[in-house]
Amino acid sequence: MKYTQLTVEEREKIQEMLWQKASIRAIATALKRNPSTISREINKNKSSLGKRVYIPRAAHERALTKRKSRGRKERLKNDTIREYVIEHLKGGWSPEQIAGRLSQERPSHCISYETIYQYIYAQFYRNGYGYLKSGNEDLRSYLKRRHKRRQRKGLRKVQRASRFTGSSIEKRPAIVDKRNRIGDWESDSIESFNHMPGLNSLLERKSGLILISKLLEKTANATTNTILKKLSGLPVYTLTMDNGSENQSWKEIEDKTGSKCFYAHPYSSWERGSNENGNGLVRWYFPKKTDFQAISDEEIAKVEYALNTRPRKRLGWRTPLEVFSKELNRINIENNMISVAVAG
Repeated sequence: MKYTQLTVEEREKIQEMLWQKASIRAIATALKRNPSTISREINKNKSSLGKRVYIPRAAHERALTKRKSRGRKERLKNDTIREYVIEHLKGGWSPEQIAGRLSQERPSHCISYETIYQYIYAQFYRNGYGYLKSGNEDLRSYLKRRHKRRQRKGLRKVQRASRFTGSSIEKRPAIVDKRNRIGDWESDSIESFNHMPGLNSLLERKSGLILISKLLEKTANATTNTILKKLSGLPVYTLTMDNGSENQSWKEIEDKTGSKCFYAHPYSSWERGSNENGNGLVRWYFPKKTDFQAISDEEIAKVEYALNTRPRKRLGWRTPLEVFSKELNRINIENNMISVAVAG
């Protein structure tokens, strides 16, 4: 039998019988309704004064309002939010960064990053397993991993490692893990098309600032010169690398920066997790099989700036550039004060 909503007359009868202290089953029998229907109706609309204080007109208005808004809703609340989300997705931000920054810039328009993911995949039938719905836009390509469907993270393939003679990451000072200071860096190479020279990435652990440079050769000398040039004038306490052949000139780096170099264990990229994540973000702009020899330094600089001006959750939705600049400023002020004190 087809179910029909309670009428206002039935709701008034519920109120009347509640006043008479009738049981749920007695009310259901009188209205020829299922007892569970009556029970749900009373529980949903009971007053704070007690279970038997039931206001039928208010309950009916509430039911009509709910009926008008039922059905499939927009995943994002309004045009303003949708435009903000789409604009920043296309600008390279992740759903979590968009949600975090939106809550700061427009507190009255808060959403969760899960809502953004749902909105993206709702553009397709069967959450990405089907085809694109008419009049919708495929936004999956703007996600960092570009997954056609939402899926669990998998394991990366292992790579061959070279022998190394430097200090193991096990000897790295505990302060590096705390991210209390700027100047602890991680370094890695990003491969180009057909195993040609690619990019070097340097990531500062506290701020998340990433520095990207083109490599002209796949040699230890080229990598070392690039690292030294990029870190010139910046605070450098430690540098953590993998044990690839391009990272074997650690003594030169230590001598010229006054820092200490450490090597992660073979097949343990998670020990340089910040750097690995940064490389994944770079790959969003330059997918695998990109020929970096055909990419200009200006294009690389634009990507570097884009990544350093994206808000980060662990930074309280500040950007890496904001955090790094503030810390660098503080260090320079302290050094100037020391210099003045010594001179005085």
